[in-house]
Amino acid sequence: MASQKMLKFVTVERDMPDKRPPNLRREDFHEIYAEYAREKAAEQAGRCSQCGVPYCQTHCPLHNNIPDWLRLTAEGRLQEAYEVSQETNTFPEICGRICPQDRLCEGNCVIEQSGHGTVTIGAVEKYITDTAWDEGWVKPIRPAQERTESVGIIGAGPGGLAAADRLRRAGVQVTVYDRYDRGGGLMTYGIPGFKLEKDVVMKRMAQLEEGGVTFRLNCTVGVDIGFDEIRGAHDAVLVATGVYKSRDLQGPGSGSAGIVRAIDYLTASNRVANFGDSVPEYESGELNANGKSVVVIGGGDTAMDCVRTAVRQGATSVKCLYRRDRANMPGSQREVANAEEEGVEFVWLSSPKGFTAGGGHAGAVKGVAVEGPAEGKVAGVMVQKMRLGAPDATGRQAPELIDGSDYVEEADLVIKALGFEPEDLPKLWGVEGLEVTRWGTIKAEFTTGATSLPGVYAAGDIVRGASLVVWAIRDGRDAADAMLEYLSQGAQVAAE
Repeated sequence: MASQKMLKFVTVERDMPDKRPPNLRREDFHEIYAEYAREKAAEQAGRCSQCGVPYCQTHCPLHNNIPDWLRLTAEGRLQEAYEVSQETNTFPEICGRICPQDRLCEGNCVIEQSGHGTVTIGAVEKYITDTAWDEGWVKPIRPAQERTESVGIIGAGPGGLAAADRLRRAGVQVTVYDRYDRGGGLMTYGIPGFKLEKDVVMKRMAQLEEGGVTFRLNCTVGVDIGFDEIRGAHDAVLVATGVYKSRDLQGPGSGSAGIVRAIDYLTASNRVANFGDSVPEYESGELNANGKSVVVIGGGDTAMDCVRTAVRQGATSVKCLYRRDRANMPGSQREVANAEEEGVEFVWLSSPKGFTAGGGHAGAVKGVAVEGPAEGKVAGVMVQKMRLGAPDATGRQAPELIDGSDYVEEADLVIKALGFEPEDLPKLWGVEGLEVTRWGTIKAEFTTGATSLPGVYAAGDIVRGASLVVWAIRDGRDAADAMLEYLSQGAQVAAE
């Protein structure tokens, strides 16, 4: 009976795929988890309790039908499992790798709450889709009927690509505009290969291109092409640019050489390590941690990407400063554990107030006087120790300064991973009437993504602020559905 394959969580323990030893994974940018074998995937999928109210599905932004594809996997019906998983998720192999499952589906698993250890949902999802690619179950995009309407999508990140896939399958003519030389957005240039190897992203790019999506790369809107020109060329437009403006740090020495933005640092590393590109800033050492004492400032997933990248580049030491404690950091706890295994030191309850640079500096590094480097080059981070006080407006305990606890943390390279903000798109693009919120994100209708301009939609981080890839996929799919309805209404009006 099929039911005998499930409910094994009492007798079968949770077992993640093998993880490469830290001393080996520090040496390259390959993914750190091995693939499940078929029997192991079925065994782990069979731990699902098939509960009546699946909290895993509820807490998945895409509301993936997780219990059903776990059951199908346990029964050895892998092709059906893949078909169910891809009905709600445009890129399941990507989500299986980079979603923070510990905060979403797995973190809300019923058997996890009962103390039996969560079902390894992400690892099974990755296994199903990787198998689908290997077996040829991932079919080319072949619309049943071509449509004459066209849509322009600005941004080739997860939101834009998810929308492109959905629109193209409906027969709409789709052109994607992106500033970079490769599609994928942060999946290509922001997320390191040890979390998401780039051939995984490039396979989806090739599928979209072969399915009829046109890509105009190295194309910056407002420079190489005007927004009004894009609107004039298409029946509808989707803005899915993401947010790329880095939050900054002020204070003494903040302009010193050797203090860099996380996005620049990760982009350079991904270009070199994953594509073999020549990057002058990497070769000069500006964006290369090799032989350096590195301090990363921030506590989110981008900070985790930076510290683990610095380890692989050969940094002599890597430290992460975060103003709250471990329990209150926004990044994935799984990523923190991986970083610690690889030799990263976390300095909790610590906040920077400035930077030392040039010709020696006042104070000491951990109590030892240090001679500074040449003028203008960062030598250290001036650190203020913190404690957690009363909760702030979000309910999290607010950090407070501890008087007299300042010290200097030595650093040859400082990476600012403080999050991202939206660029001022109406100003950059010279467009009037595109309303934005007080945070600078595009004001768009909930679920549809419709903006203040007729026929213009928006999706992903440019609407919700810096968020997760899985949310961008959800937004892109929702916006595509709304655009299809808009295009159909336009066709109906034209026919009348």
